Amino acid sequence: MVLAAALRACPSIVHGAALRLLVKSLLLTLLIFALLAAALGAGVHALRQHQGWMPGVGWGGLAEATATALIVIAAGWLLFRATAMAIMSLFADDIVIAVERDSYPAAAARARPVGWGRSLRLALRSILRTVGWNLLALPAYLLLLVTGVGTLGLFLVLNAALLGRDMADMVEPRHPDLPPIPRGSRWLMGLASALIFLVPVLNLLAPIWSAAMAVHMLHGARRNMP
Repeated sequence: MVLAAALRACPSIVHGAALRLLVKSLLLTLLIFALLAAALGAGVHALRQHQGWMPGVGWGGLAEATATALIVIAAGWLLFRATAMAIMSLFADDIVIAVERDSYPAAAARARPVGWGRSLRLALRSILRTVGWNLLALPAYLLLLVTGVGTLGLFLVLNAALLGRDMADMVEPRHPDLPPIPRGSRWLMGLASALIFLVPVLNLLAPIWSAAMAVHMLHGARRNMP
């Protein structure tokens, strides 16, 4: 079921609505990360001055630039998926409606509009949940680095659950009359999404693909019911 939904979601990536959503979400994500980088840079600079490290250029400036770059990279690794999925939650109706109209027109006709307010709440809950759980797991991530694969394994297990919930939240409120996506299927759906987020370039398309896959999971499960 998950594999079939994942494959059916692939053509949605080149849908007109998906491409427009991709541009909007990428621009917002880049803007957020630019602001984050500027804030982190200002914070590191203020800390260096407060601690009396070498001011101005030279080794002090190099240390500041290096520290800022490392922090931004670490924050990007942690926050990109959370930010991209939160932004996708704001505009999810665009791609969800497009996929439903193409593949499930009867369901699209009776769908309940989610509304901007609820989309905003879903987005905020998504990013807080993702950042919070990953920060709690950070000590375990660091301890498991010695295993070589433990950190990646824990990351996938945890974020599969978080992503699966995010994806279900994108589609289930539109159809309260339908049974929710089963917990196991939701986790497998999240795992597929988490794996795509690990692949450079493809991770830019992951939010759109994930939203489309969630649509097929919800309606595909209903279609297969006796």
